[in-house]
Amino acid sequence: MSALRFRNITASVDDPVETWPFEGILAAVERGTLPDWRRLAAAIRADPWGPVAQQVLEALGISRPYGTSELLTTVIERARQDAADAERDEVAGEIRDLVGRSGLSQQDFALRLGTSRPRLSTYMSGKVTPSASLMLRMRRVAAQAQAKDG
Repeated sequence: MSALRFRNITASVDDPVETWPFEGILAAVERGTLPDWRRLAAAIRADPWGPVAQQVLEALGISRPYGTSELLTTVIERARQDAADAERDEVAGEIRDLVGRSGLSQQDFALRLGTSRPRLSTYMSGKVTPSASLMLRMRRVAAQAQAKDG
């Protein structure tokens, strides 16, 4: 249960934080307690670049509450890094799937992309994320190789 109370806004503290107006986010940043910050953190982790994260950053820019500022900044940074890592892993997984479905060796797949097998390996491991155009090329190479075998 939160001790936080909103003043001069129609939202309730019990409403989902995603529905709070900016003034509610600011109040939670400035006067909230751990349960309130946990709710903000959960919304931020669910959508690291979404409206709640943006409003928290804006609130922190206006009011730099001691301790809370560092806490919520770290939550946003970690949530964004975790999301980026998950996206990189998802891309690497798709590349591994494309190579596998193509029926080609990694060497042959890489040659058809116009790259080297070691470079393809960095894409498959997630160490390097390919450009959007290279991802499209990978999809085309896999589809063409499947069509030849099919």
